Amino acid sequence: MKVDTQMVNPAFQSILQNPDQKIFLDANFFIPPDRSEVAKVKAYSFTDFKECWLIPLLSEFSGLVMHESVYDELVADSVKKYADEQKSSNPPKLKIHYDSELNSEENAMRNTYMNKVAIHSKYDPSIDNAKDRGEVRSLSFMAVKQFLFFAANDSLPIRLIKDAAKLGTGLDDMQIVQMYELIYYLYKRDRCDKKALRTLYKYQYYLTRGDKRINPDWGSFIKQMDALYSGIM
Repeated sequence: MKVDTQMVNPAFQSILQNPDQKIFLDANFFIPPDRSEVAKVKAYSFTDFKECWLIPLLSEFSGLVMHESVYDELVADSVKKYADEQKSSNPPKLKIHYDSELNSEENAMRNTYMNKVAIHSKYDPSIDNAKDRGEVRSLSFMAVKQFLFFAANDSLPIRLIKDAAKLGTGLDDMQIVQMYELIYYLYKRDRCDKKALRTLYKYQYYLTRGDKRINPDWGSFIKQMDALYSGIM
């Protein structure tokens, strides 16, 4: 996954200025990362991921939401239990949006968006298969309701949003927020273990030779992000 520290991300800038805005999360923001297939490393334990990432993230941002199709992907017992606890807390730290919120006209619009988006993915709406289901159905719901921000660490939704005009997805007004940007936010806000955040960054973005060819090391990452956002943070 490419880390972009050369250009300001308007979505991230907007969230810095107003952290209470609604942000839809992809499943990989809740599911511990596992890069054991690309490097000789262990998967993150949920306990470590929760402590260094989820607890501070859910404490800092009051507008975190998921579409039901993403929520359904949280199948591991520990992950599902924690998500349910956040959903049931008072006030809720995580909210779920359902397709049942759509009226008949909005359902028709959702289906139109879904067909435009799905052709660029491995999801087939006619059989409702699992692959890419969460991203496609989330983005289609968001487009109908005109929600702006989707947070992901996956190449598919990033491409669908960034290349919306080229691909004809209809998602032209949507914006993407990436995990490394929120890692930076939490680091600068000094809300959690900075060493643990550095470890998470390195695991996600600076682990393999390929990562190191395209992404900055931790120290350079912080300096470059500071140069972009120091007037806001």
